[in-house]
Amino acid sequence: MRRLEHVSTIIADLGDIFAFVAPVTVVPLFVAVLFSEWNMLLPMAFVPGIFFMAGMILRSFPRRQHGTRLSSAMCTVALFWLTCAMVSGIPFMLGLHMGFTDSVFEGMAGWTGTSFSMIRSLDTAPYTLLFWRSYMQWVGGLGIISFSLALASSTGLFRSRIFRSESRDEPLLPTVIATGRNLWKIYGVLTFCAIGLILFTGLSLWESVNLALSAISTGGFTLHPGGILAYHSVLLELILIAIMIAGALPFRLYYLILENRRWSLFGDEQVKLFFLFLAIGTAVLTYDLIFFGSLDFLPALEQGFFMATSALTTTGFQTTDFHIWASVTLLFLAMLTFIGGAAGSTAGGIKLDRVAFAFRALLWWFRRLYVSGKVFLPFRIEGRVIPRATAELETAKNMLVIILSVITIFIATLLVLQFHITTYSITEIVFEIVSAFSTCGINTGYVSPDMPVISKWIFIVVMWVGRLEVIPVVMLFLALLRGPE
Repeated sequence: MRRLEHVSTIIADLGDIFAFVAPVTVVPLFVAVLFSEWNMLLPMAFVPGIFFMAGMILRSFPRRQHGTRLSSAMCTVALFWLTCAMVSGIPFMLGLHMGFTDSVFEGMAGWTGTSFSMIRSLDTAPYTLLFWRSYMQWVGGLGIISFSLALASSTGLFRSRIFRSESRDEPLLPTVIATGRNLWKIYGVLTFCAIGLILFTGLSLWESVNLALSAISTGGFTLHPGGILAYHSVLLELILIAIMIAGALPFRLYYLILENRRWSLFGDEQVKLFFLFLAIGTAVLTYDLIFFGSLDFLPALEQGFFMATSALTTTGFQTTDFHIWASVTLLFLAMLTFIGGAAGSTAGGIKLDRVAFAFRALLWWFRRLYVSGKVFLPFRIEGRVIPRATAELETAKNMLVIILSVITIFIATLLVLQFHITTYSITEIVFEIVSAFSTCGINTGYVSPDMPVISKWIFIVVMWVGRLEVIPVVMLFLALLRGPE
């Protein structure tokens, strides 16, 4: 009975989210009208139509009487991202006659903010679908911020909430909506500023809007097969660097800046860590491109700075052919991609706050090994002393996510190599898997419409698991297999 009640609550919450998202997905219909692509109206109308009807049906399922538990909320988020990818792939099936797998891949890449694509010819694709790809990344970027902050408010994963109880009941959708209302204004202003900056480079409004949507969401979809290189503009690359960085910094800081009316951006540990990693990444890539790639200093610096930013923000824009890069350089770029941006941003990866927490926890553990068991060594965060039991629990949570992330990448790499004999090196395959897990999408060439179907589904799952940072997907499978404890 408890298992049925648990699953029923998950389904009902999913219905609430579907009903809430349905009106948001109507926007591409206006693009179809604007460009007179009447044949795209019906394919695009399926998305809000299915979301609305499914929402009305699913939300009528019975729920737990005392609200939604954290485990149920995580399951709902995981199921939402998976079903969104499937529903959002319908326009690609009907509009471009893509297969089911390729369409789901495109939908998952859109909602997770990954720049991998299964569309063979972007130049001939309808405007409506090109906008739908960028728009999915934009909506998904705001969605992942809202969901992550709403879920983290019930756990200790955010330091400001470190004393909150993990088992408390929390209404999922109201929390997400309340969080989103405080964020959408900031997100909208940043997007508007991004569009204006890109327009300054001389690009059309159409190009500027799409690039801005994918850049601020750290998604990385572009309108041309050549990507950013198709524009041949150093000024555009510099502007995109600024926009990518804005999307990868914690959005709560923007909110605090607006509330306090003071610029305290660099007072946050994640921001300091981000720019430290960016500086190191730029320096290492520049050196490698000079030493291994025989580039002059300025071209190497330009390419290194852009790719370090694209990798660390997990945006996926690229300005180079990675076949000419040394393996060690590619692995270093994979490390930046795996780390990712700040928690509470649109970026993927394991997040900077988790890296900082893990480093601090390891130092704490090693220090405790060299002193007497009777000596008290405090665990401090932001000047506060955290109780030992709480610190150990949070350390276990953070290390669990990191370990599960590495295991996911390892298993996915083995599966790809097991089922596909390819000329691509192991380094390139590992890089592609890390890029998918971190929802980046920087591509060495392996991911393409011609890759085997089983590889496509492996990448779909990896993108899904990586976007949600593993735990919600694990909770979903446990709920389906075992039910609540």
